[in-house]
Amino acid sequence: MRTKTLKKNKINVVTLGCSKNVYDSEVLMGQLRANNKEVVHEEEGNVVVINTCGFIANAKEESVNTILEYVQKKEEGIVDKVFVTGCLSERYKPDLQKEIPNVDQYFGTTELPGLLKALGADYKHELIGERLTTTPKNYAYLKIAEGCDRPCSFCAIPIMRGKHRSTPIENLVTEAEKLAAKGVKELILIAQDLTYYGLDLYKKRNLAELLQALAKVEGIEWIRLHYAFPTGFPMDVLDVMKNEPKICNYIDIPLQHIADPILKSMRRGTTKAKTTKLLEEFRAAVPEMAIRTTLIVGYPGETQEDFETLRDWVIEQRFERLGCFTYSHEENTHAYNLEDDVPEDVKIDRANKIMEIQSQISWELNQQKIGKEFRVLIDRKEGTYYIGRTEFDSPDVDNEVLINAEEGYLRTGEFFTVKITAAEDFDLYAEVVH
Repeated sequence: MRTKTLKKNKINVVTLGCSKNVYDSEVLMGQLRANNKEVVHEEEGNVVVINTCGFIANAKEESVNTILEYVQKKEEGIVDKVFVTGCLSERYKPDLQKEIPNVDQYFGTTELPGLLKALGADYKHELIGERLTTTPKNYAYLKIAEGCDRPCSFCAIPIMRGKHRSTPIENLVTEAEKLAAKGVKELILIAQDLTYYGLDLYKKRNLAELLQALAKVEGIEWIRLHYAFPTGFPMDVLDVMKNEPKICNYIDIPLQHIADPILKSMRRGTTKAKTTKLLEEFRAAVPEMAIRTTLIVGYPGETQEDFETLRDWVIEQRFERLGCFTYSHEENTHAYNLEDDVPEDVKIDRANKIMEIQSQISWELNQQKIGKEFRVLIDRKEGTYYIGRTEFDSPDVDNEVLINAEEGYLRTGEFFTVKITAAEDFDLYAEVVH
């Protein structure tokens, strides 16, 4: 009979979902490391913590499958304990406890101290900005707020993340300084809604002031804005973007749709005319800005006419970056009371049509870059290419610049000036100038 050897507790943190979850996992790992715990990210460990996503159907399915996979490993004696945290367990804890009882404990999105206790660790308040980053060393996410006060009909985030809570500017500056000391050069600002930043703490929208404070941090060279809500956008941010070289000429502003009947039903608080005007103001203030947006097709009641309005508007706007998703009918959201009446194949067809249009726009915009010089940050080496990004591109979701590695050594995490030699739909090829 084989006796089980005593294993030292190694905690494996598995992250699913968005960049906000990546950030939460990094904070958890920083706390565990400060408690002298051995902690790894998505490697072998006999104690597993799964940080789940519960946003839409596909994400929930991936989370449930991952939980089941580790519960099976627990039953086989490969792992000793399985803990589940994050959005899925915040949203469905009672159901999960009933359906998958073999998980040791479930924790919601605000129960970090409880989770640490279950892992034999104490929550240390003094650890502002202490994280074990899991991204390449040159960039890191900086979560400036938690939760959301917006009433969007299709979105379950307020259920899972609660009300909007901004992090004070001085705490974020401290965190940025610690990241810079580790060699981070690019901060990617994330929140459920950047536009709302500061309203709760400072009684005004304070994103511009935060950007000015972060730009003073030595070592940080790029600051990128993700997830800005269009309604009530603080226009002083554009002045900072224009005048402060460290703020990337880039904004991720999820617009979701443009047909007025759909915007109204989505409870977005805006109209086609207002949104178009906002984008015109963006382009006028910062002409070189790359705008990324995300759209939803197949929302309840979306007619062919609504879709055509959206399609024509995408053609007209020529967004630098765009993602398109099919609507997911989520319980406990306002839209769940509506009939999910657009057939799945129609949703997929509409999404594909938008992405085909975008792919052509992206190709045309990329052709205009051939022969021009850009400053790029090298993220990694893959095969025979170094992979870098311009300030107009965010990691994982946007264009990449490929540089032939056989032509000379480039250090990852460093900036180089390159000349674009060729371009495809979403990739640029370049050679180093200096």
